[in-house]
Amino acid sequence: MPPLVLASSSPYRRELLERLRLPFTWSAPAIDETRHPQESAERLVRRLALEKAQALATLHPNHLIIGSDQVAVLGEQILGKPHGFERARSQLLAASGTSVSFLTGLALLNSVTGNYQVDCVPFTVHFRELDEARISRYLEAERPYDCAGSFKAEGLGVSLFRATEGSDATSLVGLPLIRLVDMLLAEGVQIP
Repeated sequence: MPPLVLASSSPYRRELLERLRLPFTWSAPAIDETRHPQESAERLVRRLALEKAQALATLHPNHLIIGSDQVAVLGEQILGKPHGFERARSQLLAASGTSVSFLTGLALLNSVTGNYQVDCVPFTVHFRELDEARISRYLEAERPYDCAGSFKAEGLGVSLFRATEGSDATSLVGLPLIRLVDMLLAEGVQIP
């Protein structure tokens, strides 16, 4: 099996990939993540996942490189990482009583052959009605400022949900393991 590289600095993605019990290294790719004009959320995450993997191909010429990117979509608006309390509060107020779609782009690049697979895995979160006091308590306790949509599903963020909907719950955290296993199997990696 070629060595695996995760093209991400996310501790959440590393933790998820460890579940597969495959040895891997990780490296943060340096790419421009700016959305192109008129680019849909799905096209954006597919493109960025592949660009992240491709950015590491020269440094890792004999590897399988995993790239991933995620956005949260509320109506027609893409919600990014809030990076602070006020933006997180605004995002959660907007999500209150509604549904937010999380789109996770996933790419697997074989840097030996140049072959790659790319997909987008959707997951929907249906939020409870949230008031300002509940949102403030949550943000002070969890501080999810590095998470698209302003919550951590693997933590206290689950208390904000009324329901979830999707084929792979790990996609909500940012690395859809079910789809990744499909891609790895197509490259001849045996799991388990």
